[in-house]
Amino acid sequence: MNRHLERVSIAAIAILLVGCAPKSSEKIATEIDNLFKAELKETDPGGAILVLKNEKIIFSKGYGLTDLNTKEKITTQTLFNTGSISKTFVSNAILQLAEENKLSLLDSLEKYFSEFKNKDIARKVKIHHLLTHTSGLPDNRWKLLTEEFLLTAKDEENFAPLMQNDSLLFEPGSKYEYSNPAFNALALIIEKIEGKKWQQVVTDKIFKPSGMNTSVITNGSFPDKGVSHAYVNKGGKWNELDYGEEPTFAAAGNGGVWSSVEELAKYEIGLSKALFLKKETIERSRTITTYANWADATPPFIGFSWFLSKTSDSLKIVSHTGTQGGFYTDYVSIPEKKLLYVILCNRPFPREQFRERIINIWKENNWLDLISK
Repeated sequence: MNRHLERVSIAAIAILLVGCAPKSSEKIATEIDNLFKAELKETDPGGAILVLKNEKIIFSKGYGLTDLNTKEKITTQTLFNTGSISKTFVSNAILQLAEENKLSLLDSLEKYFSEFKNKDIARKVKIHHLLTHTSGLPDNRWKLLTEEFLLTAKDEENFAPLMQNDSLLFEPGSKYEYSNPAFNALALIIEKIEGKKWQQVVTDKIFKPSGMNTSVITNGSFPDKGVSHAYVNKGGKWNELDYGEEPTFAAAGNGGVWSSVEELAKYEIGLSKALFLKKETIERSRTITTYANWADATPPFIGFSWFLSKTSDSLKIVSHTGTQGGFYTDYVSIPEKKLLYVILCNRPFPREQFRERIINIWKENNWLDLISK
């Protein structure tokens, strides 16, 4: 082949590849849309979905209604309660304080909570145990507090019963036991150090740098304007189940962040660009934490609040789900491929099944290959 023809051929191939890329994205967007249209009806509570690739939104759409009374439609800017995705914000605020040498992850709870009945427990449990759900602190709230009290109980009231325990479920660091009150405690530690509400700390030090300008956090009261309401279906009828109906909803450290799929995409971009934490801190938070005294039959699978797994191609999956009242959420990142999938729903939703389907769509379209399109 002469050089002129070679140049023409290379140019033609380049044009072909450029032309194929948008079609691949469009194809994926159509597949995703069809997937969710079949599940989420426009006349019912629904959800918002977003897929991000290389910091560009490939697909985003809202389905269903934010409020069955007003009939307002869900959009990609609708604020949902994110449930336990909130824990990642609390964790990142703690890690910021560690970077600033205002605390150490090796600090014991004794340093921050003098109210512990058993001082030995307070000395044994460290901040990093709270971050990894390995503290061994029994969640005894339901033994000491009534459902009526827990409807309005905030972070302090939700963690207080745990300080009355006279024994642990297991030695800290030896097993995994998911703990909501652990993150109520972490939120309170932020307040003790910063001298202000932890909600304001996260707003100033994470939301603002990330451009999450409409996201809010429960602060004792329900953000009853500009947010979606959540529902569960009982006997063929949708019943509201959120603040005022669901106990512990007022406790914000474990599930108080309200955000949209668009702003959670900004959150992931903020993490990828290290806008509010050092790169090495973010990487550590998204690496499995191991303990020398681990005695659980299941190997460790959690970093600092983030849950870690792998695709069939051994790519790291960084994720967190959220459930609070009728709110069901999922946040799934594959950092190596700069892929993010977020779904926020105001009704129960089979999120694990749909997460698997989204990852399969990525795989089928070669987005998880070593050299992806």
